[in-house]
Amino acid sequence: MKSIGPISTARAKLLHYPDSLNREVIEVTRKGEPVLAIMPWEAYESLIDTLELLSDSELMKELKESIKQADRGELISSDDVAKELGL
Repeated sequence: MKSIGPISTARAKLLHYPDSLNREVIEVTRKGEPVLAIMPWEAYESLIDTLELLSDSELMKELKESIKQADRGELISSDDVAKELGL
């Protein structure tokens, strides 16, 4: 995260951010404390999508079990997956 300092600096540069930011997040401070984050819309949408996935307790339970299975070597080949899906 890039810090640009006080709100007055952010205000002065605000119109230039859409052209200059890639996936970078900018921290804006007030009296030295972070108060805002400026980020590209794509990064914001990605963050929201991630939070939605993480808040789905059933999905997270399945993901954790899948990771344990992979760690134990309980894998399915891509050929078997393709056969099962009829590809």
